[in-house]
Amino acid sequence: MTMGGATGSVPVVSGPLPGRSVTVGGAFDLEGLGYLEEEFFVAGVGRSFRMAGPRGSDGAWAVETAATAPFTTRLLVRRPADPARFNGTVLVEWLNVSAGADGSPEWSFAHRHLVREGFAWVGVSAQRAGIDGGGLVEGLHLKKADPERYAPLDHPGDAFAYDIFTQAGRVLRTPNGASPLAPLGPQRLVAAGESQSAAFLVTYINAIDPLDPVYQGFLVHGRGGSGAGLAGFGTEEPEGGAAPGGPDRSAIRRAGERIRADVRVPVLTVQSETDVVALGGWLARQPDADRHRLWEIAGSAHGDTYLLVAAAQDSGSLEPAALAELLRPTTETFVGTTDLPVNAGPQQHYVLQAAISHLERWIRDGTAPPTADRLELLEGGAGLVPDEHGIAKGGVRTPWVDVPTARLSGLGQTGAGFAFLFGTTEPFDPRELARAYPGGKGEYLERFARSLADAVEAGFLLAADVAEIEAIAAAGFDERS
Repeated sequence: MTMGGATGSVPVVSGPLPGRSVTVGGAFDLEGLGYLEEEFFVAGVGRSFRMAGPRGSDGAWAVETAATAPFTTRLLVRRPADPARFNGTVLVEWLNVSAGADGSPEWSFAHRHLVREGFAWVGVSAQRAGIDGGGLVEGLHLKKADPERYAPLDHPGDAFAYDIFTQAGRVLRTPNGASPLAPLGPQRLVAAGESQSAAFLVTYINAIDPLDPVYQGFLVHGRGGSGAGLAGFGTEEPEGGAAPGGPDRSAIRRAGERIRADVRVPVLTVQSETDVVALGGWLARQPDADRHRLWEIAGSAHGDTYLLVAAAQDSGSLEPAALAELLRPTTETFVGTTDLPVNAGPQQHYVLQAAISHLERWIRDGTAPPTADRLELLEGGAGLVPDEHGIAKGGVRTPWVDVPTARLSGLGQTGAGFAFLFGTTEPFDPRELARAYPGGKGEYLERFARSLADAVEAGFLLAADVAEIEAIAAAGFDERS
């Protein structure tokens, strides 16, 4: 049998695998939420690509096949146990390997909405570092975590990651061997990825999607100024179809790389302050268009206490006071210690859930998400323009920045490793809190509720989250009073 993307055929799927998968899905019980987790292997022949023309800042790139190689990778599937609960949409996450292992930040940020609305979620081990190691840092990659279980996996390198992601999407619709989503009948596949994975998705949208139309929409979350190289993260492709160059991408970073104007399907890009300024995302800013929206969230960081602390325990059944405690400012996270308290605003969690809701509707019936103001920047992207509280002006507004009890920022963090991505929190002292809300907690909660209603009406928060958000605000104010 001929397999793989080199001929356009469907790779072979095996599974579900017996026993326990290696996953970072959370400490809560999926089965108790009515969800199943299953793991599959996918084996085929993948392609790598090279530029067939210039790699311009407009994202309108042409590529051609460079080489082929066999691969075996894995899919991690989380789906409603009852098929009647399935809403027809699958969020397919390009698993993030920046920490040297397969991570699922999109699941972590938005699992509450996915479960509530009956999405299926599939994590794709698209990159080699999650399987064999050798990424930006050494982490608990699959073959290190369970050498026997994952011995069959064989990744030819990140130049093949794009086609592996294509073929993963293909087998979700047209199984060959086992069916990863059976008995569900998927109607919509939405590709998603954060950080390094977002950089790969930018390149995928611009160069690969025109060749292989598999996904019906894309969620690009936390991107920098440019896409990943065709040979992998941190590589550069010279113009004219030459072989991939070395790791210096300074010329591309100066220009930025936008989503192509003729993008085939809806794309929603969601950015924190860290992404816009520290990672250079401002260089790739572009006007909203018929099939592209850009949201920049004021007061948010690339990683925050929801992602780093609360998400793993947030099953949806926590009491508001318990969730507020998990969200409090801290310097201790599962990825290490920071010098300053990490950004403790939960707005990225809730805004991302709204983003997924809008994107799914955009794909389903053509109703586009709302447009958003951009964050106000200092000249040359040197920083953010602060308001009277020291919080960034512009962007997607939420109660945490318009009715604040702390200065929240995606910038200013120090410490080792990835600490710079986690932003900062500076709680108001009692005098500052009293000046802001002379009527005390009652005034604060009244103003917070009005701001929350405005954000829901604008489309940046979901009505389904209002009661929880108000309860967390009440518990959080008690902690600071």
